[in-house]
Amino acid sequence: QMCEKFTVCENSMEMLLQNNLNLPRVTEEDGFVNDFLTFLSFQEKCLRKISSGLHTFQTYLKFIQETFTSENQNVESLSYSTEQLAHTIKQMVMDPEEVIIPDAATQESLRTKLNSSKKTWIGKITTHLILRDFTSFMEKTVRAVRYLKNTRSFSA
Repeated sequence: QMCEKFTVCENSMEMLLQNNLNLPRVTEEDGFVNDFLTFLSFQEKCLRKISSGLHTFQTYLKFIQETFTSENQNVESLSYSTEQLAHTIKQMVMDPEEVIIPDAATQESLRTKLNSSKKTWIGKITTHLILRDFTSFMEKTVRAVRYLKNTRSFSA
Protein backbone atom coordinates (compact mmCIF):
# COMPACT_ATOMS: atom_id res chain seq x y z
CA GLN A 1 0.00 0.00 0.00
CA MET A 2 2.89 2.37 0.79
CA CYS A 3 4.49 1.73 -2.58
CA GLU A 4 1.26 2.43 -4.43
CA LYS A 5 0.09 5.41 -2.39
CA PHE A 6 3.40 7.22 -1.90
CA THR A 7 5.47 5.62 -4.69
CA VAL A 8 7.97 4.31 -2.15
CA CYS A 9 9.84 1.42 -3.64
CA GLU A 10 12.01 -1.21 -1.95
CA ASN A 11 15.10 -0.38 -3.98
CA SER A 12 14.89 3.42 -3.73
CA MET A 13 18.36 4.88 -3.09
CA GLU A 14 16.90 7.74 -1.03
CA MET A 15 15.27 5.21 1.26
CA LEU A 16 18.52 3.37 1.85
CA LEU A 17 20.47 6.57 2.49
CA GLN A 18 17.99 7.91 5.03
CA ASN A 19 17.76 4.78 7.18
CA ASN A 20 19.24 6.33 10.32
CA LEU A 21 16.30 5.47 12.56
CA ASN A 22 18.12 3.02 14.83
CA LEU A 23 15.04 0.81 14.96
CA PRO A 24 15.06 -2.14 17.38
CA ARG A 25 16.52 -5.36 16.02
CA VAL A 26 17.12 -8.82 17.43
CA THR A 27 20.42 -10.28 16.32
CA GLU A 28 22.65 -13.24 17.12
CA GLU A 29 24.48 -11.04 19.64
CA ASP A 30 21.16 -10.66 21.47
CA GLY A 31 20.73 -14.39 21.73
CA PHE A 32 18.46 -14.83 18.73
CA VAL A 33 19.52 -17.74 16.58
CA ASN A 34 17.75 -20.12 14.27
CA ASP A 35 19.21 -23.10 16.13
CA PHE A 36 16.85 -24.25 18.89
CA LEU A 37 19.51 -25.64 21.24
CA THR A 38 21.64 -22.51 21.03
CA PHE A 39 18.57 -20.37 21.61
CA LEU A 40 17.83 -22.14 24.90
CA SER A 41 21.12 -20.99 26.38
CA PHE A 42 20.53 -17.36 25.35
CA GLN A 43 16.78 -17.13 25.92
CA GLU A 44 16.87 -14.67 28.83
CA LYS A 45 18.99 -12.18 26.90
CA CYS A 46 16.81 -12.63 23.83
CA LEU A 47 13.56 -12.17 25.77
CA ARG A 48 14.88 -8.96 27.36
CA LYS A 49 15.84 -7.63 23.93
CA ILE A 50 12.47 -8.56 22.41
CA SER A 51 10.47 -6.96 25.22
CA SER A 52 12.63 -3.84 25.13
CA GLY A 53 12.31 -3.65 21.34
CA LEU A 54 8.54 -4.00 21.47
CA HIS A 55 8.33 -1.20 24.04
CA THR A 56 10.56 0.97 21.84
CA PHE A 57 8.41 0.32 18.78
CA GLN A 58 5.44 1.91 20.59
CA THR A 59 6.78 5.40 19.80
CA TYR A 60 7.36 4.46 16.18
CA LEU A 61 3.87 2.96 15.88
CA LYS A 62 2.38 6.16 17.31
CA PHE A 63 4.17 8.04 14.52
CA ILE A 64 2.70 5.62 11.95
CA GLN A 65 -0.75 6.10 13.46
CA GLU A 66 -0.48 9.90 13.19
CA THR A 67 1.00 9.76 9.68
CA PHE A 68 -1.03 7.00 8.06
CA THR A 69 -4.42 8.29 9.21
CA SER A 70 -6.39 6.18 6.73
CA GLU A 71 -5.28 3.11 8.70
CA ASN A 72 -5.67 4.68 12.15
CA GLN A 73 -7.85 1.91 13.61
CA ASN A 74 -5.59 -0.87 12.32
CA VAL A 75 -2.44 0.80 13.63
CA GLU A 76 -4.10 1.51 16.98
CA SER A 77 -5.01 -2.17 17.27
CA LEU A 78 -1.48 -3.17 16.25
CA SER A 79 0.01 -0.81 18.83
CA TYR A 80 -2.21 -2.16 21.59
CA SER A 81 -1.37 -5.78 20.71
CA THR A 82 2.33 -4.94 20.60
CA GLU A 83 2.12 -3.34 24.02
CA GLN A 84 0.38 -6.40 25.44
CA LEU A 85 2.97 -8.73 23.91
CA ALA A 86 5.82 -6.60 25.30
CA HIS A 87 4.26 -6.82 28.76
CA THR A 88 3.72 -10.59 28.50
CA ILE A 89 7.30 -11.24 27.37
CA LYS A 90 8.65 -8.94 30.08
CA GLN A 91 6.87 -11.09 32.66
CA MET A 92 8.61 -14.17 31.23
CA VAL A 93 12.06 -12.74 31.96
CA MET A 94 13.54 -13.98 35.24
CA ASP A 95 14.20 -10.39 36.35
CA PRO A 96 11.67 -8.14 34.56
CA GLU A 97 13.44 -5.04 35.89
CA GLU A 98 16.31 -5.79 33.48
CA VAL A 99 14.05 -5.02 30.49
CA ILE A 100 14.97 -1.59 29.21
CA ILE A 101 11.94 0.58 28.53
CA PRO A 102 12.46 4.01 26.96
CA ASP A 103 11.76 6.79 29.45
CA ALA A 104 9.44 9.72 28.70
CA ALA A 105 12.29 12.06 27.70
CA THR A 106 13.70 9.52 25.23
CA GLN A 107 10.25 8.93 23.74
CA GLU A 108 9.61 12.67 23.41
CA SER A 109 12.98 13.23 21.74
CA LEU A 110 12.25 10.45 19.26
CA ARG A 111 8.74 11.81 18.61
CA THR A 112 10.18 15.26 17.90
CA LYS A 113 12.76 13.80 15.50
CA LEU A 114 10.13 11.74 13.67
CA ASN A 115 7.57 14.56 13.51
CA SER A 116 10.10 16.98 12.01
CA SER A 117 9.96 15.06 8.74
CA LYS A 118 6.35 13.87 8.84
CA LYS A 119 5.06 15.82 5.84
CA THR A 120 8.09 15.36 3.60
CA TRP A 121 9.33 12.63 1.30
CA ILE A 122 11.64 11.50 4.10
CA GLY A 123 8.58 11.10 6.34
CA LYS A 124 7.07 8.71 3.81
CA ILE A 125 10.32 6.77 3.61
CA THR A 126 10.48 6.73 7.42
CA THR A 127 6.99 5.22 7.57
CA HIS A 128 8.01 2.52 5.12
CA LEU A 129 11.23 1.73 7.02
CA ILE A 130 9.43 1.50 10.35
CA LEU A 131 6.82 -0.89 8.97
CA ARG A 132 9.45 -3.00 7.21
CA ASP A 133 11.67 -3.28 10.29
CA PHE A 134 8.70 -3.87 12.59
CA THR A 135 7.64 -6.77 10.36
CA SER A 136 11.13 -8.26 10.51
CA PHE A 137 11.27 -7.80 14.29
CA MET A 138 7.90 -9.49 14.71
CA GLU A 139 8.92 -12.44 12.53
CA LYS A 140 11.87 -13.08 14.86
CA THR A 141 9.68 -12.55 17.91
CA VAL A 142 7.20 -15.15 16.68
CA ARG A 143 10.05 -17.60 16.09
CA ALA A 144 11.42 -17.05 19.60
CA VAL A 145 7.97 -17.45 21.19
CA ARG A 146 7.41 -20.69 19.28
CA TYR A 147 10.72 -22.02 20.61
CA LEU A 148 9.68 -21.10 24.13
CA LYS A 149 6.34 -22.83 23.81
CA ASN A 150 8.33 -26.07 23.51
CA THR A 151 10.34 -25.42 26.68
CA ARG A 152 8.10 -23.41 29.02
CA SER A 153 4.45 -23.54 29.85
CA PHE A 154 2.95 -20.13 29.24
CA SER A 155 0.09 -18.64 27.33
CA ALA A 156 0.86 -15.93 24.83
